[in-house]
Amino acid sequence: MGYASTAFDAYNDCFDRPIASAPDAWFDVVERYSNDNNKTLKRTDKKKRCLNLGSYNYLGFAASDEYCTPRVIKTLRAYSASTCSSRVDGGTTLLHNELEECVAKFVGKPAAVVFGMGYVTNSAILPVLVGKGALIISDSLNHNSIVNGARGSGATIRVFQHNTPSHLEEVLREQIADGQPRTHRPWKKILVIVEGIYSMEGELCKLPEIVAVCKKYKAYTYLDEAHSIGAVGKSGKGVCELLGVDTADVDIMMGTFTKSFGSCGGYIAGSEELIRYLKHTCPAHMYANSISPPAAEQIISAIQVILGEDGSSRGAQKLARIRENSNFFRSELQKMGFEVLGDNDSPVMPIMLYNPAKIPAFSRECLKHNVAVVTVAFPATPLLLARARICISASHSREDLTKALEVISQVGDLVGIKYFPVEPTKHQEVKKMQ
Repeated sequence: MGYASTAFDAYNDCFDRPIASAPDAWFDVVERYSNDNNKTLKRTDKKKRCLNLGSYNYLGFAASDEYCTPRVIKTLRAYSASTCSSRVDGGTTLLHNELEECVAKFVGKPAAVVFGMGYVTNSAILPVLVGKGALIISDSLNHNSIVNGARGSGATIRVFQHNTPSHLEEVLREQIADGQPRTHRPWKKILVIVEGIYSMEGELCKLPEIVAVCKKYKAYTYLDEAHSIGAVGKSGKGVCELLGVDTADVDIMMGTFTKSFGSCGGYIAGSEELIRYLKHTCPAHMYANSISPPAAEQIISAIQVILGEDGSSRGAQKLARIRENSNFFRSELQKMGFEVLGDNDSPVMPIMLYNPAKIPAFSRECLKHNVAVVTVAFPATPLLLARARICISASHSREDLTKALEVISQVGDLVGIKYFPVEPTKHQEVKKMQ
């Protein structure tokens, strides 16, 4: 135990770095120092201006916005920072009702309920949806909030191979045939849980195939769109829009406001009957403090910008830019010889490091060159599958991305993580032909 702790302490400086500005395309990172080999770190008064490749600021709403920010400030003055109450007591304002209507309309569902924290949206909702006698079939790489929510439900849990509809069908057939443990009675409910974009893989869910399997076996579909809502699709409406899936075929749609909308909290969208039931039974709705009114206004305003209801085309421009930036950055990284996970259009792109010893080297060298990256290690990933997770934003300019690529390429050579042959440039190809 002591050895493990000491080993982690050695690269403690690569995590929990404090920032001193809004998480925009560039932000201020507070410099720290240690006198005990990183066991403890002390902050200094110095700040380092860094290119931000770590925050979930997909559409650039995390910084001051010409449309959103004045409305948020006005709401702060009118409602204060907190309702100081749960939704069922004194914590429901006109903004909360407007937000729920706005979210339901945006995602294409009859109704929605919002919560003050994204993680809690999964972990508190799942125990209310299913219980003993029910079956949860979960993707093997689902987020920890889903894992904890499933465990807390009391339902039987089975896992299918990541993003593999054929294996999901095998598990469903086997479980339907066997029934509940010991009694072999039919399952009360079967709930299949997937994510729109997998946060550690950058992969898009194979939603059309998974929905088809669920419909075939009459299982409910639960879609977590934390990283996809607002970020993908022609009008930012997530993977259903991107992949051509009717939202009526997805029973429960979950998402968060912390990524594309520059706010906090999460939502569940579904039928009016489902949402009414959740509002009467979910502890996160009945006992937790309601979402902050300024945070609610930020979400409403961001959705209005995305849909063009602010009277401008900025929303469409942001969506086009996040798609172009993501595909450009992914393509250039792959040309350099990096192993990059994920799919086109996804703003999440993990660069595989593999060896945990490469984590501090990659992170520190990038920071030296004023590029701030997030590195991911065990237990968030398997021990020998360490990675750097790059998150692209619409607020990044082409110059920003070019600088980042130059730095990452240099660091990649230094650390030794270019695991594939480098693609020759056009100039090199022409020279070779001569």
